[in-house]
Amino acid sequence: MPIIPDNKDWTWVLQRPCPECGFDASAATPATVPASIAGMLPRWRAALRRPGVSQRPDDATWSVLEYACHVRDVFTLFDYRLGLMLSEDGARFEDWDQDRAAVEKDYAHADPAGVGATLTAAGERIAASFAAVPEEQWGRKGTRSNGSVFTILTFAQYFLHDAVHHLHDVDG
Repeated sequence: MPIIPDNKDWTWVLQRPCPECGFDASAATPATVPASIAGMLPRWRAALRRPGVSQRPDDATWSVLEYACHVRDVFTLFDYRLGLMLSEDGARFEDWDQDRAAVEKDYAHADPAGVGATLTAAGERIAASFAAVPEEQWGRKGTRSNGSVFTILTFAQYFLHDAVHHLHDVDG
């Protein structure tokens, strides 16, 4: 059975802590973002070594493997978007269909070891990209296809919530 698409607008996490995973966006600052990303990578690698990593807990929930593939792709996508925000005034982000990506890239049948390696590499890249953002650039803006406007700081906070929340999903 296919997963029901998540069409929620999660930008509310920029205003208040997430009641599900406990993430508080206001605690993420330019100084803490890179270390936050680096700190979650060992947890993702450990999750991918669990028995039954490719088994869904129920028909409506991704497996650990599928969540890890998603997070790997989020790391790559957000690194690209961060580059746009730094290089283009008023950068605009095209819509990304995460559910279509899961099917097209066959997340369910990926190699867990390979996903661990590519997730780690993508995580290290985006952590380095955020670390390289000059302080005066954290206010640059970008706009998502639905009209949501982010500064690099709120973009980083929103991004961190996604990865942290999915760790909560696989640990819960």
